[in-house]
Amino acid sequence: MSSPHPARSSRRTVLRGAASLAVAGPALMPLGVTASAAPAALPFLDFTGVTLKILVNSPHIAMHRTILAPLWQQLTGGTVEVTSTDYIQLTGRIIDDVQSGTAAFDIFDYYYYGLGAIADAGALVDLTSWIKSQRDLNTKDFLPSIYDAYTLHEGRRYGLPYDGDQHLVFYNRELLDAYGLQPPATWDQFDSVAAKITQGGAGEHYGAVLQRQPHVMGLGCCFINRLIGYGGDLVDRSGRPTLTTDAAVAAARHLIEVVPSSLYISPDQPSFDPATNAFLGGQLGLIESWTGLARRADDPALSKIAGKWGAVALPLGGRNRRRRTPLNGGYALGVSSASSKRTAALAYIKWATSKESMLWETTQKNSAIDPNRTSVLNSATYGATTPTAVGLIRAGLGGTPVVWPKGPADPANLQLLSDELALAVAGGQSATRALRNAQAGWQR
Repeated sequence: MSSPHPARSSRRTVLRGAASLAVAGPALMPLGVTASAAPAALPFLDFTGVTLKILVNSPHIAMHRTILAPLWQQLTGGTVEVTSTDYIQLTGRIIDDVQSGTAAFDIFDYYYYGLGAIADAGALVDLTSWIKSQRDLNTKDFLPSIYDAYTLHEGRRYGLPYDGDQHLVFYNRELLDAYGLQPPATWDQFDSVAAKITQGGAGEHYGAVLQRQPHVMGLGCCFINRLIGYGGDLVDRSGRPTLTTDAAVAAARHLIEVVPSSLYISPDQPSFDPATNAFLGGQLGLIESWTGLARRADDPALSKIAGKWGAVALPLGGRNRRRRTPLNGGYALGVSSASSKRTAALAYIKWATSKESMLWETTQKNSAIDPNRTSVLNSATYGATTPTAVGLIRAGLGGTPVVWPKGPADPANLQLLSDELALAVAGGQSATRALRNAQAGWQR
């Protein structure tokens, strides 16, 4: 690994650092950034002439390309080029970039459940010693619920937590009120609410949407929400799959039973955007989705239901009364082992995940970034930008959420589970058969 220490200061660097607080805000005002919200200066960092290339998941491209990259250039002189890919390809593309010798990227924005596979492929720099050397990194401020989950594999750290993800159930208050319904507290109630709204909607509105794409970030999340709600788990403490339990069967049956009450989105296309747009357009009574939806739902420029929606925690099921939050997705920033620009890459991920930067990022208009730090999660500034959902977000990320399995074989295991569930949802097999097949094919 090249030296993690910053480049020597120069007169230009000192002047840039001194001026940055005055320049950063006004210069970026067209992007929706206020002077008071911009991160602090980066004194003594000069990366003039250094271009960092970052691979991110699609929802993060606007933050890195439009907001972070211009400010990074102002503060350090360095250039950031951002490439996005969709969630289906993210983990595989990271591994392929290094193992193929392409080495197109310096920084990876990776899903935490892919960490074991990515680290075992040798695609990430081991940051364990570097993190310990960074006294101002303030790792104790990283949310305990995600720090180890997102960055730790076999006792070594490979990244810094970036975007803490979880699901809530969002509801259209006007639609529920029109049918005399309450937000669901159980999965049985969820199905009942969905059925009543769909039956009365005559094709103009629907009770729910099922993200049917056979991927863990689509149909897989919907199953995991129900599984955890029934008190189940994907694996036991030894890492063995627990997909044939009563809780798992009940969860899979709920996926099948909600289909007639759901807006149809072809499983051949990513379902996140169509589902989100339908909810924001007032066509859906219920949607289970990531907490970033709260920012969009409150924006009249993006949402027809601004001021007319609410959110509740994921429902419970059966006799389970223990509420747990699954960590559905979630990202960290790591440095490619093939990068020749490690000093700059390390500085970037440290800056982008810092308290100041994250408070700025999470409070931007239409931000897809959720807190990674306790100080950000509990900040009054963050709370003011997400007032309707902030209590639920804090309860989930501030608690002890359920971490998905993230060993080397688990991306493939979770894909197998999603494929089997998709076949069941399409009517090709029973819930029980789908889960037995996934259980039998699960690798350790």
